[in-house]
Amino acid sequence: MDRRSLLVATAAGCSLSLSGCVRELRSAVNRDRLEPLSVTITTQPADGDRQSIQLSRDIAANLEAVGIDVHVELRSPQELRRQVLVNHDFDLVVDRHPGGADPDFLYEALYSRYAEESGWQNPFGVTNMAIDDLLERQRRVAGADRREVVEQLATLVAREQPFVPICRPDEVRLVRTSRFDGWRADELPSRLGYLDLDPVEEGGQLRGTIMDASPSQNVNPLSAAYRGPDPVVDLVYDPLAVEPPGGDEVVAWLAEDWTWDGGEGGGDGDGSGNDDENGDGDDNNNGTLELTLREHAFHDGESLTADDVEFTYEFLADTSMGSSDVPAPAPRYRGRTSAVQSVDVLDERTLEFVVDGTEAIAERALVAPILPRHVWESRADPPTVPGVRLAQGTTEALVANNFPPVGSGPYQYADHEDRQHLTLERYADHFTTREDVELPAPTADSFRVQVDPRSTSAISLIRGGDSDVTISPLETYVLDDLEGTGDVERVESETAAFYHLGFNVRRAPFGDPYFRRAVAGVIDEAWLAETVFHGHADPIATPLSPAWTPASLAFGDENEDPVVPFHGFDGELDVDAARAAFEDAGYHYDGDALVVRQ
Repeated sequence: MDRRSLLVATAAGCSLSLSGCVRELRSAVNRDRLEPLSVTITTQPADGDRQSIQLSRDIAANLEAVGIDVHVELRSPQELRRQVLVNHDFDLVVDRHPGGADPDFLYEALYSRYAEESGWQNPFGVTNMAIDDLLERQRRVAGADRREVVEQLATLVAREQPFVPICRPDEVRLVRTSRFDGWRADELPSRLGYLDLDPVEEGGQLRGTIMDASPSQNVNPLSAAYRGPDPVVDLVYDPLAVEPPGGDEVVAWLAEDWTWDGGEGGGDGDGSGNDDENGDGDDNNNGTLELTLREHAFHDGESLTADDVEFTYEFLADTSMGSSDVPAPAPRYRGRTSAVQSVDVLDERTLEFVVDGTEAIAERALVAPILPRHVWESRADPPTVPGVRLAQGTTEALVANNFPPVGSGPYQYADHEDRQHLTLERYADHFTTREDVELPAPTADSFRVQVDPRSTSAISLIRGGDSDVTISPLETYVLDDLEGTGDVERVESETAAFYHLGFNVRRAPFGDPYFRRAVAGVIDEAWLAETVFHGHADPIATPLSPAWTPASLAFGDENEDPVVPFHGFDGELDVDAARAAFEDAGYHYDGDALVVRQ
């Protein structure tokens, strides 16, 4: 019986018992009653990410002040990523998002088609046709036309607030120059930073310290639970091309070269903005990229051929290889490779990619790790993981720990101990070691990655001569007193990563942009950057890199969010103004509690 019929039937019985009628009417109406809102913020504990837990507590305090009951739930990095990225089981999340130097990372982060997939693609569950349209258009134009579309996209995303960008932290590391020199600060966030180093003595072991235990527990390049940006695991696998941090262009790697044919109506990728006849991004933009592979072999001696490349891109699109009713795309690289319409093998070393986008978009699709077919093809079946709930469509490929890994990269697996270390050995036959190849090559005989979860002890290992580099960026609370001395150098690099508060818009009331904007108004990004990050972070209103941030979305001299200003001053919340913002958004209070329909 529907609600209206129930009310009619109840009213008809009023003549028999007025008191009974009133009780039944109350029961019917209360089925749609208002109740106090209670939410959970999921984040990492202090030993996982000190800044995330501090941000969560400050945001929780302000939400409590406006009448929302808040619980902060602590999860290890792996548990958090599984809960948020794979199972979508969260209300709000505070975490560090990997971001991207190119605006196209937003395609992965927000495109509607990915709302129910697992991984870094659209973990928030956003479905917005206007955002989708701009995400597609920015892939089909170049130059000034693309910059204009990206500005429209960034403005719309800022208005909708599917997540609240908080700040972009400084990225600082320590290196020793007594055993290896030639450190390149800007490349240390990537595999490139650990190649082409200058050994003071021939060969030797490169020793790094990492604060995330993931590489010692899992070396699966497709795992969403264990992998964010990971230069260590990336050294085991070769992509067709590499993307230098902060760079505008990718560099041929496993691919020897390629040629691009923009096709009829397609972009020529020259940055002129003339790729599309009228600049509106609506023309058919399929182009073809013909690529030649270097002669190379995997670590187990099996030849790496065009068949492995074709398999990799098919596998990334569906790791079940068509055997499941529900496709199981890889939780990583999905956004990058989504522009690839097909991959055809022309011969053992030559392939043709058909791509929906400009040449720049096609090249960004080449950064996925190439997987050996003879190892990964058998991982298309559903997994069995006792005690762990997995999303429908998950395959063995997405959860396998992948020990020992078989890649083709500059370093190969040697040994590991859970939460202690991962040790790699130089792959002597890697193509970068050839005299006719001018690419960064491995120079250390081995690379031992030691796990240490604390910045202070990681610094001690460097200063004591027991480590050569802090692979993880150091936490900001140690940076004020961190200086280089002697053969220890402090190095800084740009980062695309940013901290954010993410909403699970699949759940009410987080699907309401007006509610999300009201929440954004209780967050003082500038104050948090100054206090939680000790001034070693920049407040942001958009996740785009500074090079792509429109002037209208940049923090000004007053350090005020240009989109949703903080209700208060210098971290002190104006509770009355913040509550008024929730009321203006259509929400109500019962006493001091914000109430919503249940």
